[in-house]
Amino acid sequence: MTSEAPASQAPAQQGQDEPRGCADPLDTAYDVALLDLDGVVYLGGTAIPGAAQALRKAQAAGMRLAYVTNNAFRTPAAIAALLTSFGAPATAQDVVTSAQAAARVLAERLPAGAPVLVVGGSGLRMALRERGLRPVSTAMDRPRAVVQGYSPDVSYSMLAEGGLAVAAGALFVASNGDLTLPGRRGKQPGNGSLVQVIATATGVQPLVAGKPEPPLHQESVLRTGAKHPLVVGDRLDTDIEAAHRVGADSLLVLTGVTGPGEAVLAPPSRRPTYLAEDLAGLLEPHPEVKSADGTFSCGGWTAHRTQDQLELSGDGERIDGLRALCAAAWATEGVTADSARPAIQRLEGAG
Repeated sequence: MTSEAPASQAPAQQGQDEPRGCADPLDTAYDVALLDLDGVVYLGGTAIPGAAQALRKAQAAGMRLAYVTNNAFRTPAAIAALLTSFGAPATAQDVVTSAQAAARVLAERLPAGAPVLVVGGSGLRMALRERGLRPVSTAMDRPRAVVQGYSPDVSYSMLAEGGLAVAAGALFVASNGDLTLPGRRGKQPGNGSLVQVIATATGVQPLVAGKPEPPLHQESVLRTGAKHPLVVGDRLDTDIEAAHRVGADSLLVLTGVTGPGEAVLAPPSRRPTYLAEDLAGLLEPHPEVKSADGTFSCGGWTAHRTQDQLELSGDGERIDGLRALCAAAWATEGVTADSARPAIQRLEGAG
């Protein structure tokens, strides 16, 4: 998949040197938003303030919304019901899960009706049936493959059956490789951590369908028919890296996992095209970062790098300061957490 940028913009680049400007609101410059959920629309089951309203306005402006999640536990209908309870516009057809991407990966490799052992929940089982595959629960059913996705009900028995099947030669597929899940009390073990039980026991690493691997966003584009998609997420290591891998533009929002410090220090393969505090960033044009003689400015902020550290001066909207600071950091190599810390603290104080 490739993303054609709006006519007034340059094509998407891998490892850009600064956040890009866009003269038009993003909800008119792109046809489909491929939206992450946790940390973007809600956080730990609680709606993020203003998110639903922003999504309704983006949809009214003509942007189609697709909710793209590494969560393989809930079914699309259940996720849509949760979103609508928050006031976000959603139907089951608008939701694309890593379970659906994993089911396509399997269907492309197995004959119709093939047995697949499920280490996970109902979302995985439903996705397999939609692809004409037969979910089973024990290695005694001689499954052709094992698929593993997060579920709070994953037990030792499930993992043991999966391990036996993989050891016997079954194809091993994981819905996603997220090591942690965000929650109200902090980070909790995710599917990527649980997958290592079978991988360690068998010596077999799974094929991964979810972000940042390409299959999930490829599935999303196939289902939506997107021509100019914009990936929207809160994580550099999944959402933004996934956008790079499929050649799409991206918007990083600061309502979830990633904070300003991580954005400034992002390696080239995890740098977003645009930055915003929250989903209201879909509704607005994005200012260009102006540069001259190693100095980068945006809004009322100016950033530059001395020999020893990044420096930030000025005031105004925090997000403009972050745009300038990212441009200064991304333009050169060797920026470290220590050299960036004073500037980031200055920016955080403005927030």
